[in-house]
Amino acid sequence: MSFFGTFTDDCLSIRRQSPLILNITNYVAMSLSANALLAIGASPLMSSEPEEMQDIVSKAEALTVNIGCLEGRQLEAMRLAAEAAYIQRKPWVLDPAGVGVSALRLNSCNELIGRFHPGVIRGNASEIMSLAGASARNHGVDSAEESRIASVYAVSLARKYNCIVSTSGPTDYITDGKEIISIS
Repeated sequence: MSFFGTFTDDCLSIRRQSPLILNITNYVAMSLSANALLAIGASPLMSSEPEEMQDIVSKAEALTVNIGCLEGRQLEAMRLAAEAAYIQRKPWVLDPAGVGVSALRLNSCNELIGRFHPGVIRGNASEIMSLAGASARNHGVDSAEESRIASVYAVSLARKYNCIVSTSGPTDYITDGKEIISIS
């Protein structure tokens, strides 16, 4: 069986376990993220308060970090939560929204990835290329690059950080650095 496993089995497992998932996300995606997690049977919790990251991560089964509305206290919460997840060996996902638009976003994501090793990095083509150090045209959180072209950079990132990288676009590409699948 490939590293992707069976989607149906994974969904049934989530529904049975109803895992608590901590989400540090932007206000635009918050409701959508919560509803998607509820729909598959998970229990979402949204927070960006640094003081409670240790407590929540210790009780959560996973963490998602979306840097969409990056600001100081939220960035501190992201670092604390990612560090706690890493130490406690809990899976976490990084969504580097708009990473190529500013040095703060790029440096923050590189720090989170380099120090705390997410299990999954999920971004659009421009974001994945920016994280890989490639020159990419960025247009906020919209990609100005093709996901097919970025898939090469996704493979490189997956190998470098030993994680899964998902590149979204009209066709999504998902890789562990060895295998790659596409979903139109």
